[in-house]
Amino acid sequence: MKEEVIEKIYAGWLGKIIGIRLGAPVESWTYDKIRNTYGSIDGYLVDYREFAADDDSNGPLFFLRALEEGGNRYEIKAADVAEALRNYAPFEHGFFWWGGYGTSTEHTAYLNLCHGIPAPRSGSIEQNGAAAAEQIGGQIFIDTWGLAAPGNPDLAVKFAKEAASVTHDGNGVYGGMFVAACISFAFVETDILTIIEKGLSYLPPRCEYVRAVRAVTDFWEKEKKDWRACFAYIHANFGYDKYPGVCHIIPNSAVMILALLYGNGDFSRTLQICTMCGWDTDCNVGNVGTIMGVRGGLAAIDGKWREPVHDFLACSSVIGSLNSMDIPYWASYIAGLACKAAGEEPPEPWRDIFRRKMDSCHFEYPGSTHALRMKVFDRDAGRYEEREAVLRNTEETAYTGKRSLKCVSKPVHRGDEVLVYKKTYYRPGDFHDSRYDPAFSPLVYPGQTLHCAVMAGKGETGTRARLYVHGGNRDVCYYGNWMTLEPETWEVLSWEIPEMEGELLDEAGVCFTPVDELDGTDTFSCCIDDLYWEGNPSYSIDFSKEREEVWPGLHREISQFTRLKGMLSLREGRLHLSCSDSGEAYTGGWNWTDYEVTGLLTPYTEGTHLIQARVQGGMRSYAFGLLAGKKAGLLKNHGEYEVLFGRDFPWELGKEYRLSIRVEGGSVRVAVDGTLFGEYREDEGAYEYGCVGVAVRDGGHCGVRKITVAPV
Repeated sequence: MKEEVIEKIYAGWLGKIIGIRLGAPVESWTYDKIRNTYGSIDGYLVDYREFAADDDSNGPLFFLRALEEGGNRYEIKAADVAEALRNYAPFEHGFFWWGGYGTSTEHTAYLNLCHGIPAPRSGSIEQNGAAAAEQIGGQIFIDTWGLAAPGNPDLAVKFAKEAASVTHDGNGVYGGMFVAACISFAFVETDILTIIEKGLSYLPPRCEYVRAVRAVTDFWEKEKKDWRACFAYIHANFGYDKYPGVCHIIPNSAVMILALLYGNGDFSRTLQICTMCGWDTDCNVGNVGTIMGVRGGLAAIDGKWREPVHDFLACSSVIGSLNSMDIPYWASYIAGLACKAAGEEPPEPWRDIFRRKMDSCHFEYPGSTHALRMKVFDRDAGRYEEREAVLRNTEETAYTGKRSLKCVSKPVHRGDEVLVYKKTYYRPGDFHDSRYDPAFSPLVYPGQTLHCAVMAGKGETGTRARLYVHGGNRDVCYYGNWMTLEPETWEVLSWEIPEMEGELLDEAGVCFTPVDELDGTDTFSCCIDDLYWEGNPSYSIDFSKEREEVWPGLHREISQFTRLKGMLSLREGRLHLSCSDSGEAYTGGWNWTDYEVTGLLTPYTEGTHLIQARVQGGMRSYAFGLLAGKKAGLLKNHGEYEVLFGRDFPWELGKEYRLSIRVEGGSVRVAVDGTLFGEYREDEGAYEYGCVGVAVRDGGHCGVRKITVAPV
């Protein structure tokens, strides 16, 4: 796969995020309300601190994981995407709009799946009726299937048809097929009308979707200058009043075609027009942003759109360590799948990035920053300060590949420390709002090894550098050893973060101290490359140190944890989990492999009370603990829980038990209060990685005082 294709995947996904962010503040607004309020739109309408999670990015990313995790691999089936939906979407909160059965299409299909109605019947007109099946979700969650099949619209449509049918049918599926085909074809074609025609070629010629698109293109052929006249035509002939449901696909698809045609191939103008039309703006502008991002590449995307995004992306899946991965990570994930689907090898350095360092800060995408930040610790004042700073992707130098991040700060005084870092955990105060209920687990943990390549700028004689992490629970920095740098010479820093108890790491990066003579107004410059961490953790969670995180509205989370289902709270130094049927909550790294997790757990009611290991979501995990009927045992979740082994164990209410799961390769060992309870080995079908968690079943309620994770 050529490097320019990989960069276009990044440009397409970046365009999607830009479109969502631009359209979100006026979602569901009418054309008249937008015009009366803002007039013409030429930039972002809200200066977000950080842009919270959105359904338009959640769905495309986590449904796509069915390509490598589903039973059919690259011969994707609707059932594989259905499993991804149930695995990664929290139960009736976050991720997308839970508007009720029969009102929200996705909620309806999700509950169908939970109650045994298989895909694609789960999203069918037969099951749900045409009004629900033909809402907009069939195309807003589909972009990544086109990005994963660059220049191969046949494959993109094949993927999209299976994926969209999990939740939609009829025109809802046709919209997904159309958008995926347009995105895929935009890798090899720049003429907008030709791209549209290619998308239409896959649809039944007499369907309503084709009728609407043809009507808009015919109007444009007659009147190519006045997009507002075209919108008036759409409003009169294809408006919301013509179709049932909350957000029908046809009116919004017509708006997308209008924007693509009247934007005249210009990325900015196309997105602006699409936003000014109103209706489901974040969805429409997101889809159009992907098509235009791929078509024009990074060169077509003005800096005014990229800089506020700063490569950051929040999600709201059940796996918290996947919820703050940056845009380059997800672009690389998509590109890696695209290479495998096409049977192609990526060029270097992408081969190494895709295989070993996908979540590293490598800066190989032109203009990428990986959401890194910069601040200065003023020694005299004893505080951190945000000073004038520039973080710029550069081709001037690199430790590996072609690019690195150039960091410039001023003024820097004698004794100041300049910190360049990645934020590895987010709290409510970092965000403007609570849209789609994001929740996070840290990206980096005690016991892991932190790496970064660093270079002092020209003339920065005597500069020293050391790696650091910041502990959010104690508000203290932990440091590696100093290294003195020679100007314009790359050095590699590595540091094993020490084992810690009760700490939460929310920053990881490099601390620089310039020691040459400074006059108080000097500029400090450096470059960094290949910031990443690896290895299994060694730490503990003390719930007396954790906190309830209060977001706007009714959104509440427990720090470090994401919740699949159930009631989660902190009381008397314990994490409490209960549910009328079953509940689960997770924390830790999504890609941890071999480790031992131990939980100090107290059962308060009859039922089942479990500690989990290698959790990959709501459909895949191992769990060990106290079972209903005064038993204990090891369970495996593969869509439903299976008891691998168990026996009588007369556990008592109100008594604390030390429950341990050790996972190493295909071997699982479990213990109670330090005594081996049993062993199990899977040579095939073993879960090889995953985070940790707590679960209750059968109406249980438990409290957990402490969780410890240690390498094996």
